[in-house]
Amino acid sequence: MKRDFYEILGVSKTASQEEIKKAYRKVAMQYHPDRNPGDKASEEKFKEAAEAYEILNDADKKAQYDRFGHNAFNGRGGGGGYSGGGMNMDDIFSQFGDIFGDEGFGSFFGGGGRRGGGGSRGRGSRGSNLRVKLKMNYEEIAKGATKTIKVKKHVKCTTCQGSGAKDKNSVQTCSGCGGSGQVRKVQNTFLGQMQTVTTCPTCNGEGSTITNKCTSCKGEGRVYGEETVTIDIPAGVAEGMQLSISGKGNAGERGGSAGDLIVLIEEEAHPQLHRDGLNVAFDLHISFPDAVFGTQVEVPTIDGRAKIKIPAGTQSGKIFRLKGKGFPQVNSYEKGDQLIQVNIWTPQNVSSEEKNMLEKMQQSEHFEPKPDKNEKSFFDKVRDMFS
Repeated sequence: MKRDFYEILGVSKTASQEEIKKAYRKVAMQYHPDRNPGDKASEEKFKEAAEAYEILNDADKKAQYDRFGHNAFNGRGGGGGYSGGGMNMDDIFSQFGDIFGDEGFGSFFGGGGRRGGGGSRGRGSRGSNLRVKLKMNYEEIAKGATKTIKVKKHVKCTTCQGSGAKDKNSVQTCSGCGGSGQVRKVQNTFLGQMQTVTTCPTCNGEGSTITNKCTSCKGEGRVYGEETVTIDIPAGVAEGMQLSISGKGNAGERGGSAGDLIVLIEEEAHPQLHRDGLNVAFDLHISFPDAVFGTQVEVPTIDGRAKIKIPAGTQSGKIFRLKGKGFPQVNSYEKGDQLIQVNIWTPQNVSSEEKNMLEKMQQSEHFEPKPDKNEKSFFDKVRDMFS
Protein backbone atom coordinates (compact mmCIF):
# COMPACT_ATOMS: atom_id res chain seq x y z
CA MET A 1 0.00 0.00 0.00
CA LYS A 2 1.30 3.44 -0.93
CA ARG A 3 2.33 5.71 1.92
CA ASP A 4 0.69 9.07 2.42
CA PHE A 5 2.53 11.74 0.42
CA TYR A 6 2.44 14.25 3.27
CA GLU A 7 3.94 11.63 5.59
CA ILE A 8 6.72 10.90 3.10
CA LEU A 9 7.82 14.55 2.99
CA GLY A 10 6.99 15.23 6.62
CA VAL A 11 4.67 18.17 5.99
CA SER A 12 1.06 18.98 6.82
CA LYS A 13 -1.80 19.43 4.34
CA THR A 14 -1.65 23.18 4.93
CA ALA A 15 2.04 23.40 3.98
CA SER A 16 2.93 26.09 1.44
CA GLN A 17 4.62 25.34 -1.90
CA GLU A 18 7.91 26.65 -0.50
CA GLU A 19 7.62 24.39 2.58
CA ILE A 20 6.90 21.39 0.35
CA LYS A 21 9.90 22.23 -1.82
CA LYS A 22 12.21 22.54 1.20
CA ALA A 23 10.90 19.29 2.67
CA TYR A 24 11.48 17.42 -0.59
CA ARG A 25 15.00 18.82 -0.86
CA LYS A 26 15.77 17.61 2.67
CA VAL A 27 14.43 14.09 2.12
CA ALA A 28 16.00 13.73 -1.34
CA MET A 29 19.40 14.84 -0.04
CA GLN A 30 19.12 12.32 2.82
CA TYR A 31 18.35 9.35 0.57
CA HIS A 32 20.31 10.43 -2.52
CA PRO A 33 21.82 7.32 -4.20
CA ASP A 34 25.30 8.84 -4.29
CA ARG A 35 25.21 9.40 -0.56
CA ASN A 36 23.95 5.84 -0.05
CA PRO A 37 25.74 3.79 -2.72
CA GLY A 38 24.28 0.32 -3.20
CA ASP A 39 21.50 0.90 -0.67
CA LYS A 40 18.30 -0.21 -2.44
CA ALA A 41 16.09 0.89 0.45
CA SER A 42 17.44 4.46 0.23
CA GLU A 43 17.00 4.46 -3.53
CA GLU A 44 13.33 3.48 -3.16
CA LYS A 45 12.78 6.21 -0.58
CA PHE A 46 14.47 8.65 -2.93
CA LYS A 47 12.02 7.69 -5.72
CA GLU A 48 9.13 7.75 -3.25
CA ALA A 49 9.99 11.33 -2.28
CA ALA A 50 10.14 12.38 -5.95
CA GLU A 51 6.71 10.83 -6.49
CA ALA A 52 5.26 12.71 -3.52
CA TYR A 53 6.82 16.00 -4.61
CA GLU A 54 5.54 15.60 -8.17
CA ILE A 55 1.95 15.51 -6.88
CA LEU A 56 2.09 17.96 -3.98
CA ASN A 57 4.06 20.57 -5.93
CA ASP A 58 1.33 20.74 -8.61
CA ALA A 59 -1.74 22.67 -7.40
CA ASP A 60 -4.22 20.69 -9.54
CA LYS A 61 -2.78 17.28 -8.65
CA LYS A 62 -2.53 18.25 -4.98
CA ALA A 63 -6.23 19.21 -4.95
CA GLN A 64 -7.18 15.88 -6.51
CA TYR A 65 -5.00 13.97 -4.03
CA ASP A 66 -6.46 15.85 -1.05
CA ARG A 67 -9.96 14.89 -2.17
CA PHE A 68 -9.56 11.36 -3.51
CA GLY A 69 -6.21 10.09 -2.26
CA HIS A 70 -4.19 7.72 -4.46
CA ASN A 71 -7.36 6.72 -6.36
CA ALA A 72 -7.29 10.11 -8.10
CA PHE A 73 -4.39 8.82 -10.19
CA ASN A 74 -5.41 5.22 -10.84
CA GLY A 75 -4.38 5.15 -14.50
CA ARG A 76 -2.27 2.30 -15.77
CA GLY A 77 1.01 2.96 -17.49
CA GLY A 78 3.55 5.56 -16.57
CA GLY A 79 4.15 4.13 -13.11
CA GLY A 80 0.56 3.39 -12.13
CA GLY A 81 -0.58 6.95 -12.46
CA TYR A 82 2.51 8.77 -11.16
CA SER A 83 5.68 9.38 -13.10
CA GLY A 84 7.62 9.19 -9.84
CA GLY A 85 6.79 5.51 -9.43
CA GLY A 86 8.01 4.62 -12.92
CA MET A 87 10.79 7.17 -13.52
CA ASN A 88 14.39 6.16 -13.75
CA MET A 89 17.02 8.23 -11.99
CA ASP A 90 17.72 10.40 -15.03
CA ASP A 91 14.03 11.34 -15.24
CA ILE A 92 13.98 12.41 -11.60
CA PHE A 93 17.22 14.36 -11.91
CA SER A 94 16.02 16.06 -15.09
CA GLN A 95 12.62 17.02 -13.74
CA PHE A 96 13.44 18.09 -10.19
CA GLY A 97 17.20 18.74 -10.12
CA ASP A 98 16.79 22.50 -10.39
CA ILE A 99 15.49 22.89 -6.81
CA PHE A 100 18.92 21.90 -5.45
CA GLY A 101 20.71 24.98 -6.79
CA ASP A 102 24.48 24.76 -6.49
CA GLU A 103 24.13 21.53 -4.54
CA GLY A 104 22.34 20.01 -7.52
CA PHE A 105 22.29 16.31 -8.08
CA GLY A 106 25.29 16.51 -10.38
CA SER A 107 27.54 17.93 -7.64
CA PHE A 108 27.70 14.53 -5.94
CA PHE A 109 28.93 12.67 -8.99
CA GLY A 110 32.50 13.90 -8.87
CA GLY A 111 32.65 14.40 -12.63
CA GLY A 112 32.03 10.75 -13.42
CA GLY A 113 28.58 10.30 -12.01
CA ARG A 114 25.40 8.87 -13.38
CA ARG A 115 24.52 11.85 -15.48
CA GLY A 116 27.94 12.04 -17.15
CA GLY A 117 30.08 15.05 -17.99
CA GLY A 118 30.16 16.39 -14.43
CA GLY A 119 26.43 16.30 -13.82
CA SER A 120 24.50 17.97 -16.63
CA ARG A 121 21.03 19.31 -15.90
CA GLY A 122 19.26 16.78 -18.08
CA ARG A 123 18.65 15.64 -21.60
CA GLY A 124 16.13 17.42 -23.78
CA SER A 125 13.00 19.15 -22.58
CA ARG A 126 9.92 17.73 -20.93
CA GLY A 127 6.92 17.01 -23.17
CA SER A 128 3.67 18.93 -22.77
CA ASN A 129 0.55 17.61 -21.06
CA LEU A 130 -2.40 16.34 -23.08
CA ARG A 131 -6.10 16.52 -22.21
CA VAL A 132 -8.71 14.01 -23.35
CA LYS A 133 -12.40 13.60 -22.56
CA LEU A 134 -13.75 10.22 -21.52
CA LYS A 135 -17.48 9.43 -21.43
CA MET A 136 -18.84 6.99 -18.87
CA ASN A 137 -22.33 5.68 -18.27
CA TYR A 138 -23.96 5.27 -14.86
CA GLU A 139 -23.11 1.58 -14.53
CA GLU A 140 -19.42 2.18 -15.31
CA ILE A 141 -19.30 5.03 -12.82
CA ALA A 142 -20.91 2.88 -10.12
CA LYS A 143 -18.58 -0.09 -10.56
CA GLY A 144 -15.43 1.50 -11.96
CA ALA A 145 -14.12 0.62 -15.39
CA THR A 146 -11.03 -0.06 -17.45
CA LYS A 147 -10.94 1.99 -20.63
CA THR A 148 -8.56 1.63 -23.56
CA ILE A 149 -8.17 4.69 -25.75
CA LYS A 150 -5.95 5.72 -28.65
CA VAL A 151 -4.13 9.00 -28.18
CA LYS A 152 -2.59 10.95 -31.05
CA LYS A 153 0.53 12.68 -29.77
CA HIS A 154 4.28 13.00 -30.02
CA VAL A 155 5.95 9.64 -29.35
CA LYS A 156 9.60 8.71 -28.96
CA CYS A 157 11.42 8.24 -32.26
CA THR A 158 12.20 4.55 -32.64
CA THR A 159 15.00 5.20 -35.14
CA CYS A 160 17.24 7.07 -32.71
CA GLN A 161 15.50 5.89 -29.50
CA GLY A 162 14.75 9.49 -28.61
CA SER A 163 18.30 10.86 -28.73
CA GLY A 164 17.77 12.95 -31.87
CA ALA A 165 21.16 11.87 -33.20
CA LYS A 166 21.89 9.78 -36.29
CA ASP A 167 24.14 7.47 -34.23
CA LYS A 168 26.07 7.47 -30.96
CA ASN A 169 29.05 9.08 -32.62
CA SER A 170 26.88 12.08 -33.57
CA VAL A 171 26.65 13.29 -29.96
CA GLN A 172 29.48 15.22 -28.38
CA THR A 173 30.05 16.98 -25.08
CA CYS A 174 29.12 20.65 -25.26
CA SER A 175 32.21 22.80 -25.61
CA GLY A 176 30.49 25.76 -24.00
CA CYS A 177 29.88 24.18 -20.59
CA GLY A 178 32.03 21.06 -20.68
CA GLY A 179 28.97 18.87 -20.29
CA SER A 180 27.61 20.41 -17.10
CA GLY A 181 24.71 22.22 -18.81
CA GLN A 182 25.60 25.35 -16.84
CA VAL A 183 28.01 28.22 -17.22
CA ARG A 184 29.41 30.27 -14.37
CA LYS A 185 30.23 33.95 -14.60
CA VAL A 186 32.27 35.95 -12.12
CA GLN A 187 31.68 39.70 -11.99
CA ASN A 188 33.51 42.35 -10.02
CA THR A 189 31.17 44.65 -8.12
CA PHE A 190 31.66 47.25 -5.38
CA LEU A 191 30.70 44.45 -2.97
CA GLY A 192 33.42 42.22 -4.34
CA GLN A 193 33.28 39.31 -6.74
CA MET A 194 29.85 37.79 -7.45
CA GLN A 195 29.33 34.45 -9.13
CA THR A 196 26.21 33.57 -11.13
CA VAL A 197 25.20 30.23 -12.64
CA THR A 198 23.04 30.19 -15.78
CA THR A 199 21.86 27.61 -18.29
CA CYS A 200 24.38 27.05 -21.05
CA PRO A 201 23.13 28.90 -24.17
CA THR A 202 24.99 26.56 -26.51
CA CYS A 203 23.27 23.30 -25.48
CA ASN A 204 20.26 24.76 -23.57
CA GLY A 205 21.34 22.93 -20.44
CA GLU A 206 21.59 19.46 -22.00
CA GLY A 207 25.36 19.15 -21.68
CA SER A 208 25.76 17.78 -25.17
CA THR A 209 25.24 18.81 -28.79
CA ILE A 210 24.25 16.84 -31.87
CA THR A 211 26.58 16.98 -34.86
CA ASN A 212 24.46 14.80 -37.18
CA LYS A 213 20.67 14.73 -36.69
CA CYS A 214 18.41 11.68 -37.02
CA THR A 215 16.69 11.81 -40.41
CA SER A 216 13.41 10.41 -39.07
CA CYS A 217 12.75 13.02 -36.39
CA LYS A 218 15.01 15.84 -37.65
CA GLY A 219 16.88 15.86 -34.36
CA GLU A 220 13.85 16.23 -32.05
CA GLY A 221 13.96 12.68 -30.73
CA ARG A 222 10.21 12.35 -31.23
CA VAL A 223 7.70 12.02 -34.05
CA TYR A 224 3.94 12.48 -34.29
CA GLY A 225 2.14 9.18 -33.83
CA GLU A 226 -0.41 7.28 -31.78
CA GLU A 227 -0.33 5.30 -28.55
CA THR A 228 -2.90 2.99 -26.99
CA VAL A 229 -3.37 3.82 -23.31
CA THR A 230 -5.24 1.69 -20.78
CA ILE A 231 -6.85 3.63 -17.93
CA ASP A 232 -8.29 2.25 -14.69
CA ILE A 233 -11.16 4.52 -13.60
CA PRO A 234 -12.10 4.17 -9.91
CA ALA A 235 -15.75 3.74 -8.95
CA GLY A 236 -17.63 6.90 -8.02
CA VAL A 237 -16.06 9.46 -10.35
CA ALA A 238 -18.22 12.42 -11.32
CA GLU A 239 -18.72 14.87 -14.18
CA GLY A 240 -15.77 17.26 -14.45
CA MET A 241 -13.37 15.16 -12.38
CA GLN A 242 -9.83 14.91 -13.76
CA LEU A 243 -7.51 11.93 -13.54
CA SER A 244 -3.81 12.43 -14.19
CA ILE A 245 -1.74 9.69 -15.83
CA SER A 246 1.91 10.65 -15.62
CA GLY A 247 4.23 9.96 -18.50
CA LYS A 248 1.45 9.41 -21.04
CA GLY A 249 1.39 12.91 -22.54
CA ASN A 250 3.61 14.17 -25.35
CA ALA A 251 7.11 12.69 -25.46
CA GLY A 252 9.88 15.11 -24.55
CA GLU A 253 12.49 16.32 -27.00
CA ARG A 254 15.77 14.40 -27.24
CA GLY A 255 15.09 12.03 -24.36
CA GLY A 256 13.31 14.48 -22.07
CA SER A 257 10.59 13.05 -19.83
CA ALA A 258 7.05 12.80 -21.20
CA GLY A 259 4.20 15.03 -20.09
CA ASP A 260 1.04 13.85 -18.37
CA LEU A 261 -2.26 12.71 -19.83
CA ILE A 262 -5.14 14.53 -18.13
CA VAL A 263 -8.42 12.60 -18.43
CA LEU A 264 -11.60 14.66 -18.01
CA ILE A 265 -14.63 12.60 -16.97
CA GLU A 266 -17.95 13.19 -18.75
CA GLU A 267 -21.18 11.49 -17.65
CA GLU A 268 -23.54 10.06 -20.23
CA ALA A 269 -27.13 11.04 -19.46
CA HIS A 270 -29.32 8.16 -18.28
CA PRO A 271 -32.70 7.85 -20.03
CA GLN A 272 -34.61 7.43 -16.73
CA LEU A 273 -32.38 8.21 -13.77
CA HIS A 274 -30.90 11.46 -12.52
CA ARG A 275 -27.79 11.88 -10.42
CA ASP A 276 -27.65 14.14 -7.37
CA GLY A 277 -24.26 13.74 -5.73
CA LEU A 278 -24.08 10.16 -4.50
CA ASN A 279 -27.87 9.69 -4.73
CA VAL A 280 -29.90 8.59 -7.73
CA ALA A 281 -33.41 9.95 -8.30
CA PHE A 282 -36.28 8.36 -10.24
CA ASP A 283 -39.79 9.67 -10.93
CA LEU A 284 -42.35 6.84 -10.69
CA HIS A 285 -45.77 7.42 -12.25
CA ILE A 286 -48.64 5.16 -11.14
CA SER A 287 -52.34 5.15 -11.92
CA PHE A 288 -55.02 6.35 -9.50
CA PRO A 289 -56.39 2.81 -8.92
CA ASP A 290 -52.85 1.54 -8.14
CA ALA A 291 -52.45 4.33 -5.61
CA VAL A 292 -55.77 3.38 -3.98
CA PHE A 293 -55.33 -0.42 -3.93
CA GLY A 294 -51.55 -0.62 -3.80
CA THR A 295 -49.33 -2.47 -6.24
CA GLN A 296 -45.87 -3.87 -6.88
CA VAL A 297 -43.71 -2.31 -9.59
CA GLU A 298 -40.24 -2.65 -11.07
CA VAL A 299 -38.01 0.39 -11.17
CA PRO A 300 -34.67 0.90 -12.99
CA THR A 301 -31.47 1.19 -10.97
CA ILE A 302 -27.91 1.90 -12.03
CA ASP A 303 -27.13 -1.83 -12.07
CA GLY A 304 -30.40 -3.41 -13.25
CA ARG A 305 -33.98 -3.36 -11.95
CA ALA A 306 -35.52 -3.68 -8.50
CA LYS A 307 -39.05 -4.45 -7.27
CA ILE A 308 -40.73 -2.19 -4.76
CA LYS A 309 -44.11 -2.42 -3.05
CA ILE A 310 -46.49 0.54 -3.23
CA PRO A 311 -48.82 0.38 -0.18
CA ALA A 312 -52.55 1.02 -0.55
CA GLY A 313 -53.45 4.68 -0.12
CA THR A 314 -50.04 6.00 -1.23
CA GLN A 315 -50.15 9.75 -1.79
CA SER A 316 -48.61 11.60 -4.71
CA GLY A 317 -45.17 12.91 -3.75
CA LYS A 318 -44.34 9.98 -1.47
CA ILE A 319 -40.61 9.19 -1.58
CA PHE A 320 -39.26 5.67 -1.21
CA ARG A 321 -35.59 5.06 -0.49
CA LEU A 322 -33.52 2.10 -1.73
CA LYS A 323 -30.58 2.04 0.66
CA GLY A 324 -27.15 1.68 -0.94
CA LYS A 325 -28.46 1.78 -4.52
CA GLY A 326 -26.70 5.04 -5.32
CA PHE A 327 -23.11 5.82 -6.32
CA PRO A 328 -20.06 5.05 -4.18
CA GLN A 329 -17.79 7.79 -2.89
CA VAL A 330 -14.31 7.66 -4.45
CA ASN A 331 -11.77 6.23 -2.03
CA SER A 332 -14.45 5.58 0.62
CA TYR A 333 -16.94 2.96 1.77
CA GLU A 334 -19.73 5.54 1.70
CA LYS A 335 -22.52 4.91 -0.78
CA GLY A 336 -25.58 6.88 -1.81
CA ASP A 337 -29.22 5.76 -2.09
CA GLN A 338 -31.85 5.64 -4.80
CA LEU A 339 -34.79 7.95 -4.15
CA ILE A 340 -38.10 7.13 -5.84
CA GLN A 341 -40.79 9.80 -5.90
CA VAL A 342 -44.32 8.63 -6.59
CA ASN A 343 -46.44 10.70 -8.97
CA ILE A 344 -50.11 9.76 -9.44
CA TRP A 345 -50.99 10.03 -13.09
CA THR A 346 -54.11 12.07 -13.85
CA PRO A 347 -55.79 11.06 -17.14
CA GLN A 348 -56.38 13.94 -19.54
CA ASN A 349 -58.93 12.18 -21.73
CA VAL A 350 -61.78 10.03 -20.39
CA SER A 351 -64.79 8.34 -21.98
CA SER A 352 -68.41 9.20 -21.10
CA GLU A 353 -68.70 6.08 -18.97
CA GLU A 354 -65.50 6.88 -17.11
CA LYS A 355 -66.68 10.47 -16.62
CA ASN A 356 -69.94 9.25 -15.01
CA MET A 357 -67.99 6.96 -12.69
CA LEU A 358 -65.70 9.79 -11.64
CA GLU A 359 -68.62 12.15 -11.02
CA LYS A 360 -70.18 9.59 -8.68
CA MET A 361 -66.88 9.19 -6.82
CA GLN A 362 -66.59 12.95 -6.59
CA GLN A 363 -69.65 13.00 -4.32
CA SER A 364 -68.23 10.35 -1.98
CA GLU A 365 -66.74 11.49 1.32
CA HIS A 366 -63.87 9.05 0.79
CA PHE A 367 -62.62 11.15 -2.14
CA GLU A 368 -62.63 14.42 -0.23
CA PRO A 369 -59.02 15.52 0.50
CA LYS A 370 -58.25 15.02 4.18
CA PRO A 371 -54.47 15.25 4.59
CA ASP A 372 -53.03 13.59 7.68
CA LYS A 373 -51.62 16.12 10.12
CA ASN A 374 -48.60 13.84 10.50
CA GLU A 375 -48.01 13.87 6.74
CA LYS A 376 -44.77 15.72 5.99
CA SER A 377 -44.84 18.85 3.87
CA PHE A 378 -43.07 19.13 0.52
CA PHE A 379 -40.21 21.09 2.12
CA ASP A 380 -39.80 18.48 4.85
CA LYS A 381 -39.57 15.76 2.21
CA VAL A 382 -36.92 17.67 0.28
CA ARG A 383 -34.94 18.20 3.48
CA ASP A 384 -35.16 14.50 4.30
CA MET A 385 -33.93 13.59 0.82
CA PHE A 386 -30.62 15.36 1.41
CA SER A 387 -30.16 14.64 5.09
